[in-house]
Amino acid sequence: MSSVIVMSAPVLHALVSSSLNTFTAEKRLDRGITLAELKCKLELVVGSPASCMDLQLFSTDNTFIQNLDQDDALLGSYPVDDGCRIHVIDKSGAKAGEYEDVSRVEKFEISQEAYDKRSDSVRSFLKKNRMGKFNEEEAVQKAAEQQQKLEEETLAAEAITSGSRCEVRVVGQPTKRGTVMYVGLTDFKPGVWVGIKYDEPLGKHDGSVEGKRYFTCSLKYGAFVKPQFVVVGDFPEEDYGLDDEM
Repeated sequence: MSSVIVMSAPVLHALVSSSLNTFTAEKRLDRGITLAELKCKLELVVGSPASCMDLQLFSTDNTFIQNLDQDDALLGSYPVDDGCRIHVIDKSGAKAGEYEDVSRVEKFEISQEAYDKRSDSVRSFLKKNRMGKFNEEEAVQKAAEQQQKLEEETLAAEAITSGSRCEVRVVGQPTKRGTVMYVGLTDFKPGVWVGIKYDEPLGKHDGSVEGKRYFTCSLKYGAFVKPQFVVVGDFPEEDYGLDDEM
């Protein structure tokens, strides 16, 4: 009669819970470690000292199986399977949730002056490599480009007056007709913008953006467009047949 040998995988996936914490962690555990070694590994997981731990084993359906009480015994000598739960009971006297209260963690603070003197900081790295805001040439060039763009927008906006009929011509989009309702700076984005009340519901709002009202129109008829895309002229409102009798 032949015999059958059943071999378990050397590594198992187990859940770890603790009387000190509300969370459950999933860990890969070697069946060949002793319970004493397991407790040392669990110190960083649950925050309890290894010397103050009692371990309990629960099945995958959360049924208590037995206490793990022989420190020199191998974990694999117990009926541990994938998905089982090892529960740590803390005997150090710590309170439940104590290690989860981040308000009790001492925060490291440093003054701006002291931070500027450090050579191992992100700020020091950026300065050394002249990156980001510490690249003066790039910052000056960017500021000049923004100023030039603002001047071009201002010049284009001078030919646009509130109340004028217009067409909005954006490359790749159909031409839209409407009435100019606002010309100037806004709070939602930098630069000069033109507020348009479209003849059709092709817009995004009713003239109000981020809680500030720039003009008034029906919902979905309002939009803001850069002045270079706005052409003012004799553009009468087209008859879309909306008022025709049926």
